[in-house]
Amino acid sequence: MLDQSAETAILNSLWARGREFLGVEMAILGGAMSWVSERHLVAAISNAGGFGVIASGSMTPALLSAEIAGTRSLTTKPFGVNLITMHPQLTELIDVCVEHDVGHIVLAGGLPPSAAIQRIKQAGKKVICFAPALVLARKLVRMGVDAMVIEGMEAGGHIGPVATNVLVQEILPHITEVPIFVAGGIGRGETIVSFLELGASGVQLGTRFVCATESIAHPRFKQAFIKASARDAVPSVQFDARFPVIPVRALTNEGTKRFMEVQREIVVRFNAGEVNQKDAQLEIEHYWAGALRRAVIDGDVEGGSVMAGQSVGMVAREEPAQAIIAELMDQALTAIRARLIFREPAVI
Repeated sequence: MLDQSAETAILNSLWARGREFLGVEMAILGGAMSWVSERHLVAAISNAGGFGVIASGSMTPALLSAEIAGTRSLTTKPFGVNLITMHPQLTELIDVCVEHDVGHIVLAGGLPPSAAIQRIKQAGKKVICFAPALVLARKLVRMGVDAMVIEGMEAGGHIGPVATNVLVQEILPHITEVPIFVAGGIGRGETIVSFLELGASGVQLGTRFVCATESIAHPRFKQAFIKASARDAVPSVQFDARFPVIPVRALTNEGTKRFMEVQREIVVRFNAGEVNQKDAQLEIEHYWAGALRRAVIDGDVEGGSVMAGQSVGMVAREEPAQAIIAELMDQALTAIRARLIFREPAVI
């Protein structure tokens, strides 16, 4: 007969590298979601044994400082901060993290500047970056990053073109120098175990935590998640190749439909010589400005941007972050138990 300790020991062994790197019980990163991943949810994930990550988004250094301090008031456990590499005050934001002794800084939104990586490392902090392809993963290793996240297109928000399963096969066998966390479409513990067995050091989940009790997302935003299925979370569509659009995965609503109309209208004006290409591109990019906040905070789930990953179909209720993580762990341990029972010799 197998006991719980055997399964737990195996799971702890599988993600030992990730646990040690993050300094947590369970190597589960909370995906940094703008307006959602603030102090309450971040602290709740960390208090539950995972690793919460503040989404700094467009915060000023002063706002980020207050958010870090606010998170510290809610948890004594480790947590990180996600910084956007295109932020005009990236250096100042890094310094704020260092001043608050944040141990792990996630750089997102493009290939990070070498100077930013070195500034973080010289302060004795850990750098985590996103690797959308093997060639970039190798480059990030040379640049000195301490860990990576490989995120597939099943994720919510801004996405790349490659699925999680393909990225895992492309990158995990070849990058062993640093811990790698897998993200994108993960909603159950059995999947977590599978990626760990393939060599991941841990995982990152965002969508599953949106409906945590501690999440400040508007009740209508949460209800949209609870009612949605995987097929409702689709990427935004580009109308004209001359005006590239970074795909955003979100729940289909009137806002996403209107985005196509806006692109078409702008292209017509451009073709008529009423607006130049730079201004036309800016109009398209600015369409969603504030749309995520309107959905998350104000509850405008029809006109706003309800960013969600394809794992949204596995969000069934509002519940504490601790319950979400406990369910994931139960599923993971059950999967390991099944493997062990299958391998055990028959008892005569």
